[in-house]
Amino acid sequence: MATIKFVNENTEIVVADGANLRFKALENRIDLYTLSGKMMNCGGYGQCGTCIVDVVAGAENLSPRTAVEERKLKKWPVSCRLACQTLVNGPVTVVTKPKRSK
Repeated sequence: MATIKFVNENTEIVVADGANLRFKALENRIDLYTLSGKMMNCGGYGQCGTCIVDVVAGAENLSPRTAVEERKLKKWPVSCRLACQTLVNGPVTVVTKPKRSK
C-alpha cells in the first residue's frame, strides 16, 4: 500500500501500489484543477497539461516521467508531474495547483 499526502489540503490517502494519482485524487475530492482546467481538462489522457502537481517528497516512489510529460512540462521544474500520467508505488507528498516559477 502507498500513501499520498496532499499538502495544500492537509489530507493523506492510502492507495494500492500502482494507483493513478489523478484518479485517486479526484476519487477523494482533491481538486487538482484551476478554473480553466476545470472547464477544459482532457479527462486524464495527458493532452491538456492541467493536472500538474509538484512532488515535494517521495519522487522515487512514482513511475518515470512519460514522453507526454516531457513535452507538456518543459517550462516547469523537474519536480512537477501530470497527475494523470503518474502511478504511485510508495509514500509521496504533493502540492496541487503549483505556481510556475519564471
